[in-house]
Amino acid sequence: MQSSGPTPVVSGPKQTATIGPSMTIKGEIRAREELLVDGEVEGLLESQSLLTVGPNGKVRANIKAREVVIFGSVRGNVEVSEKIAIREQGSLIGDIKSAGISIDDGAYFKGSIDIVRPEPKVTTKPVKSEPRVEAHAG
Repeated sequence: MQSSGPTPVVSGPKQTATIGPSMTIKGEIRAREELLVDGEVEGLLESQSLLTVGPNGKVRANIKAREVVIFGSVRGNVEVSEKIAIREQGSLIGDIKSAGISIDDGAYFKGSIDIVRPEPKVTTKPVKSEPRVEAHAG
């Protein structure tokens, strides 16, 4: 029997790769999907999506991602194209290059911050639209 309630709108499967609390990885990790690091990683981390360092996460690596959220500890430089957030118990020792940043009360940060403005997606001059001419066959 089907329920008469509204069906949830799903915009495709949300893929998240997880490095669990019992895992220790040394090397380079590159991902296109979201990545949750709740274990130990040493080396290089790259994600074309959101990278989350969980509360058990201990990262000794340079990070390059679209967006980063830190609940655990990170030692290394972080470069994000959108925004970085260091949450209440999170800590980051390293330099940040980001378009946006958020550091909660109780978070620890030591390093420099380089705020980069995102490149404008359109030209600075307004584009004049050409007048549209319609021909009618009579």
